[in-house]
Amino acid sequence: MLDVRRLRLLRELAHRGTIAAVARALAYTPSAVSQQLSTLEREAGTVLLERTGRQVTLTPAALTLVAHAEVVLERLEQAAADLAATREGPSGPLRIGAFPSAARTILPAALVALEEGHPQLEPHVHELDPAEVAAALRTGEVDVALVHTYDFVAALPEPGLDTIHLFDEPMFLAAPRTMEPLPDDDPLRRWREAPWIVAPTTTRCGTMTMRACEAAGFVPRVRHVIDDFPTALALVGVGSGVALIPQLGVADPAPEIMLVPLPMQRSTWAACRRGALTRAAITAFASAVRSAASNLQPPRP
Repeated sequence: MLDVRRLRLLRELAHRGTIAAVARALAYTPSAVSQQLSTLEREAGTVLLERTGRQVTLTPAALTLVAHAEVVLERLEQAAADLAATREGPSGPLRIGAFPSAARTILPAALVALEEGHPQLEPHVHELDPAEVAAALRTGEVDVALVHTYDFVAALPEPGLDTIHLFDEPMFLAAPRTMEPLPDDDPLRRWREAPWIVAPTTTRCGTMTMRACEAAGFVPRVRHVIDDFPTALALVGVGSGVALIPQLGVADPAPEIMLVPLPMQRSTWAACRRGALTRAAITAFASAVRSAASNLQPPRP
């Protein structure tokens, strides 16, 4: 009989690539991970890993087993969701991952709604970059997490995860009131000669900014690379450049900053392990976030 815990280790190895990375993620020692995978090979009766020095490669048999492991783990999540449905309302701990702008603007009201509507639920919030969400969900660090997508940046499907759409928010170009744009029909191309403040291109926000500018017919002249909306707005406020900011990032803009609405948006989703989407605690959380988002006031244009 194949052991589910060892199947989980094999799946993590397929996603992370090295035994050391699996050990760090799951709080094992590398030798313990190797021993468990060797035991799984004996259980499977076939070679799962090809070892070359410190490198390991999954064999075709291992990849087949990983695909089955995804199905098994999904069914276990569904079983947990079905058992939870037999209880009277959601209860117990709910570990929530959230990106900073949502944690600052959306989550406080959502947590109040959860406490009032489901007093037996115990939410625990972890601030997470969306790039870290998939790994945190698979290892069980969080049960549900907020992630976002931007126009111009397609979201790649993550094996073993489900998502549900929560809300959309408009994008704004933040510029100093002292900076004059060029005349143009395109609201983004007007700022083609301005210095730009962008997030790193390794982030979705940074990729979105570069692609949006390229679609408008220019390459932005990057002056600052900042992965934090409040810091970017502070630099805009002192005249250091312009930046693309979603609504949640400009809840209270300074008077010296003007916001230009753009025909673009950022979308926020709730992500969870596949099979857990019907879990009462997760549906309650999604409902609370949607309600909180619907009550947001648009920023001053």
